[in-house]
Amino acid sequence: MAAAGILLVDKPQGITSHDVVARARRALGTRKIGHAGTLDPMATGLLVLGVEGATRLLTFVVGLDKTYEATIRLGVSTDTDDADGQTVATVDASSLDSARIAERITPLTGRISQVPSTYSAIKVDGRRAYDLARAGEDVQLKAREVTVSRFDVLAERRPSTSSGTGGVVDLDVVVDCSSGTYIRSLARDLGAALGVGGHLTALRRTRIGPFDVARAAAVDAIADAPLLAPAEAAAAVLGRFDVTADEARDLRHGKRLAGAAVRLAADPTAAIDPDGVLVGIVERRGADVKSAMNMPEEAAR
Repeated sequence: MAAAGILLVDKPQGITSHDVVARARRALGTRKIGHAGTLDPMATGLLVLGVEGATRLLTFVVGLDKTYEATIRLGVSTDTDDADGQTVATVDASSLDSARIAERITPLTGRISQVPSTYSAIKVDGRRAYDLARAGEDVQLKAREVTVSRFDVLAERRPSTSSGTGGVVDLDVVVDCSSGTYIRSLARDLGAALGVGGHLTALRRTRIGPFDVARAAAVDAIADAPLLAPAEAAAAVLGRFDVTADEARDLRHGKRLAGAAVRLAADPTAAIDPDGVLVGIVERRGADVKSAMNMPEEAAR
């Protein structure tokens, strides 16, 4: 059986997140692998995989804030809001200046209401929105509240007419955002606000919570990639709650730790025994501490 742990992978362009999971299953010789947070085939960057018993930790990773680096092309709209779609409109954006672009970015930061891309994995009556859209059905997705804490322009380029892409403006941007934010939708909405349309031509996820793509393995190197131990990964995400051997035993047996809530620095948090082994995820119950999720002992090391 493969060791339990968290595996960070740098997904290349052109394959799906499921493809990465399939390769990891073959490389590590186990079926018990899951991932937290899908990337589109066009996108590259960080995927967080859970291996064996550490798949239980993925539920605490999915909702973490994320960082993306992206390129937005202003002046061209596509049906998917990214470069994989068909062009539906072009408008000369060459007259846009940096000040106006920055002005229109401001309303797209902070707590905003965002309509996801029609070609997204959101389910509508049990079916993926992108499947409905590709079948020619009218897809109306509801707006959702998301938080964009950073939306900065790193570079601005104006390709020459001789290159065949004249009249567009390319923006290299970095975005810090809450889980559930669609960067494609930011590109679409910025283009709409500027009156020229826009879509995403490149997307790379560089961070999920405390995990950075700099620590991720290439897909071809998964077999030799180090796993983050469950205790290390859980403590990085939730913080650390050190327990004695007796307390660890009680938590594993479903007992509460009476009066221990005053020791919690975070709620929920990762309970770790004196040997550095993850006991499980615990939470406050009044003045007590109770296990919300126990790790199998054989998968916790």
